[in-house]
Amino acid sequence: MREPILDVRFYATESGREPVREFLLDLTVEDRRAVGTDLKTVQFGWPLGMPLVRKMGDGLWEVRSTIPDGIVRVLFTVREQQMVLLHAFVKKSPKTPAPDMDTAQRRLRRIKGD
Repeated sequence: MREPILDVRFYATESGREPVREFLLDLTVEDRRAVGTDLKTVQFGWPLGMPLVRKMGDGLWEVRSTIPDGIVRVLFTVREQQMVLLHAFVKKSPKTPAPDMDTAQRRLRRIKGD
């Protein structure tokens, strides 16, 4: 079996919470499987582009997973061969909501030490 290109790591808050893991655990088993399959595709196929992965800004990408309730977006960065999952949400509008982008960018700055 081939090795993954990236290891997957969940962003952790200062209190130790892992918001993306919590988000995924709240999904149905089927939805969680769909998102997990897409994350694994990125992990083994990096770098990837559309339609699965879209660059969202400097050092920030999103994985786009379709589920019955909408489209799950998992915003991540890549650091030292690790795919760090920063933020996840179900997208219900054409544009990524500003609060979701702000959360991902704030977490990205935190792990960069800025």
